[in-house]
Amino acid sequence: MGKLKTYQEQLQDIVAKGINAAEEQQKKLASKPFEYAEKLETEVREYSVKALRERYDGYSETLFEQLRGLNSRFGNFAAELVARIEKEAAETAEAVADAAEDVAEEVAEVAEDVKAAVASKKPAAKKPAARKPAAKASTTA
Repeated sequence: MGKLKTYQEQLQDIVAKGINAAEEQQKKLASKPFEYAEKLETEVREYSVKALRERYDGYSETLFEQLRGLNSRFGNFAAELVARIEKEAAETAEAVADAAEDVAEEVAEVAEDVKAAVASKKPAAKKPAARKPAAKASTTA
């Protein structure tokens, strides 16, 4: 069952790396328009481009943190599932071992009964049968 836990951890790491890569690419792509807008920004605007950028970055960061939280919850769920499967497997193995022990005891009892029955019914030792002398060949002369 340790393999299941390893697979679960590997899957979770892959998802985390994917989230990080997506976040980094998104930040790179999103920064270009803001860089150009900051160059063109004038003091008369009601909202500064920098303020808009900070707000956008905040929303973006929140989104990726939520994705990481979701990945963590998925990992916890998978860990609980693995633990439950391992527990059921252990209980099943214990039940099988108990049943095997019961069967072994019954087989041992039957073997003892058969051994006793065979020992009590052994016939008395017989004397070897006397050998008949071989007939001598008659000689006719």
